[in-house]
Amino acid sequence: MNSSAFKDTLLLVVFATAILTMPIWLKPFGAAYPDLMQRFAIYGLFAIGFNILFGLTGYLSFGHAAFLGVGSYAAVWSFKLLTMNVLPAVFFGVIVAGFFAYLIGFISLRRSGIYFSILTLAFAQMCYNLAYSVLTPITNGETGLQLTLDDPRVLDAQAAAGSIPGTTLFGIPMTGITGFYFCAVVLIIGFFISMRIFNSPFGMMLKAIKSNQNRMSYTGFNTRPYLIWAFVISGMYAGLAGSLLAVTDPLAGAERMQWTASGEVVLMTILGGAGTLVGPFLGAGLIKYFENIFSSFNEQILHEAFAALPDGLENALVGLTSLFVGEGWHLTLGLLFMVIVIFLPGGIMEGVRRIGSLFTRSGSKAKSESSTAPEAR
Repeated sequence: MNSSAFKDTLLLVVFATAILTMPIWLKPFGAAYPDLMQRFAIYGLFAIGFNILFGLTGYLSFGHAAFLGVGSYAAVWSFKLLTMNVLPAVFFGVIVAGFFAYLIGFISLRRSGIYFSILTLAFAQMCYNLAYSVLTPITNGETGLQLTLDDPRVLDAQAAAGSIPGTTLFGIPMTGITGFYFCAVVLIIGFFISMRIFNSPFGMMLKAIKSNQNRMSYTGFNTRPYLIWAFVISGMYAGLAGSLLAVTDPLAGAERMQWTASGEVVLMTILGGAGTLVGPFLGAGLIKYFENIFSSFNEQILHEAFAALPDGLENALVGLTSLFVGEGWHLTLGLLFMVIVIFLPGGIMEGVRRIGSLFTRSGSKAKSESSTAPEAR
């Protein structure tokens, strides 16, 4: 096994181990409950897929939330019409999202730069508004698409009557910790596929497009098929994430197609490190942690935390801290994003590389000093 293959295998093993042991090492951070860990895995998968387009080609899409919503709708329709088994739902979520990605990418990729970004944003907003209006028979409008007792579920003849069944994987309920581990396994598979794409000739072509697309065009190389496939694969990742949202909570609403959801995955990727393998997942985990943990800190919790201090100091600290937690958690996230963009343009992974280079430099320096010591004597 060569050095590159060994590093890839080691990275995959470390990543898989970290994901599967999340219930253990997330406990000290107060985030070891299944619903939040499922969101870490799902939105990490969403960001990893978005990174295949943005990180490799440099094409910034503001419309990926459309594929997230399409994947959710396709999965819920699978639950309503066919079976509560999650595998067909995931399959249809990926395929339908890939089809929509091809249609949108075929038109949007005729332009590049800001024009491409605006086109994808326009398509996403069209999908969002259509889901609320014209496509109400399919999306159920503002109420959202939900399971009902009247759903045919033709493949679930043995389903219990009188109650809406839950999602399962061949009888294993996809709730709680089992639902998390299903999402975790899908995340690991998605990470492995992303790693293979990064290291493949196809991935090298995408990196070359990001480096200098004009030069490739001048040499007679047709970059459009590669861009379309990158867009479709990225959209299929988004559809997969959307179908997993429906697996853990079988409903779908148009709010998943909002432009804010598209902007969120951009922030995740940049925060973690665009163009890196692990960075987008770290960015997704950090944002979802802030959204679910920091936002839960209200004034009562802060008063309990500072109860040992004098009343005047306690009230002052509670007033100051409440600006950055609870409803103000966006301020903390915004400040963190500013710091990282200013001092670490490559995201969290650039910080990790800098720390690693410091240890490497100090180790090599100590080694050189020890090797020159006998000559000095």
